[in-house]
Amino acid sequence: MGLIEPRYPEGLPIAGAWTTDGVDVVDIIFPFDGATVASAPVGTTAHAAAAVEAGLAVQPRIAALSAAVRRRLLLAVGTRIEELRSEFEQLLVAETGKPLVDCRTEVDRTLFTWSAAAEAITSLHGETVPLDIQPGGEGMIGYWTRKPIGLVVGIAGFNYPLLLATHKIAPSIAAGCAVICKPAPNTPLATLWLTHLIHQVADELSVPRDIVQLVTGGPEVGRTLTADPRIGAVSFTGSASVGHQIARDCAPRKFLLELGSNAALVVASDADLEAAADAVIRGGFYGNGQACISIQRIIADQAIVEDLAGHISNRMAEVVFGDPRLPETRVGALIDEKSTQRVLDWVEEALSAGAKLLSGGRVHGRVLEPTVLLDVPADVRVWDEEIFGPVVCIRTVPNLDAAISTVNASRYGLQASVYTSSLSTAFRAIDELDVGGVVVNQVPGYRNDIMPYGGVKDSGIGREGPRFAMEELTVTRMAVIRPS
Repeated sequence: MGLIEPRYPEGLPIAGAWTTDGVDVVDIIFPFDGATVASAPVGTTAHAAAAVEAGLAVQPRIAALSAAVRRRLLLAVGTRIEELRSEFEQLLVAETGKPLVDCRTEVDRTLFTWSAAAEAITSLHGETVPLDIQPGGEGMIGYWTRKPIGLVVGIAGFNYPLLLATHKIAPSIAAGCAVICKPAPNTPLATLWLTHLIHQVADELSVPRDIVQLVTGGPEVGRTLTADPRIGAVSFTGSASVGHQIARDCAPRKFLLELGSNAALVVASDADLEAAADAVIRGGFYGNGQACISIQRIIADQAIVEDLAGHISNRMAEVVFGDPRLPETRVGALIDEKSTQRVLDWVEEALSAGAKLLSGGRVHGRVLEPTVLLDVPADVRVWDEEIFGPVVCIRTVPNLDAAISTVNASRYGLQASVYTSSLSTAFRAIDELDVGGVVVNQVPGYRNDIMPYGGVKDSGIGREGPRFAMEELTVTRMAVIRPS
């Protein structure tokens, strides 16, 4: 892969301009072969502090924008992305190493989310309150409205950089909040370009450019943003350990945390096994397995586990691995070689503890084969923690009670799915699985971008999806009136 020429100005977009003062640069690497994709700016704590000051200064103007202007801005940004769809897809392949098919999906979902955020503005309203239901409220008028929470800091992960940045930025704009976005250090390119497009649209609508700023850098930059007591809210997608630190740094201000998971697929004794195996093929390896709700744990009833494993094994050849630029590829290289070695270490730990290798387990160049482990025992990291790689694990349980207990024994709880032909089993799963979302007869990685998305336990707090994120990024303001 050759060097990509940036489609945006040099530097960092802070305080209404792209600044290069004090900005270092770093090479962004194509994970598949280690080639340099482009140079990216690296900010400092001084840049983060400057962005905070600019965001706080502009916030009253952003809060005063009419709903119509905010809606036009959101729709126009979506149109700009649509016009550049192919270029964004190629850029995402280059900086993330995800297969082209997954990057196309990311752009599709990004476009939908900008449109959904624009339409969700109509749901941002309040209600009247019958104050006269309590003594002392006779003759009084009460109602509440929603007001912007203030300047938002949005921190995105590396795996879906354009989509995750959109889920931070678009609802913030819709809610009337200025936002500072911090992309992951190794995947900032698409988000820099997105910010440039937002500024172009803002100029056309006479909206301050500081409605969106972007700062890159390491943990100290993030801490400068999240620990400032004047911030309204922090929205973070990433690991549980970093999310916990952010929660401590920004308390008592609002924080939304989309953290890790080890998503489970329960296969009941009455499940359609071909459909369940198809779910594993579709839902276990997309995005190179670097998706928080890709299938990691398969919990299968003992009556069908042998047949299910056979169905999965017979279809693993469909999960083509290799060059992510090719349309047939389904698994490419992980984000860096350190991640690949970590996954290999976890797989070896499981094999040493008694797990069986059903498929994969080898590295070709920089690409780890899609891997399936059978009879994975307790207390190994490949089962207990988020592997974030193309590995799925199968464990046998005697019945549905044990399956539900096994899912819930995890410290994570983002989404889980169950394959069954029984309505009773489906509703038990919905009622009893301790997760943010239960999916029946579909992959646990199913996400509609307008639904409330988020987890429980160490998978986080708060909900995304434009309407729900907007509620998180606004506060109620009560009005009480005694007519003269």
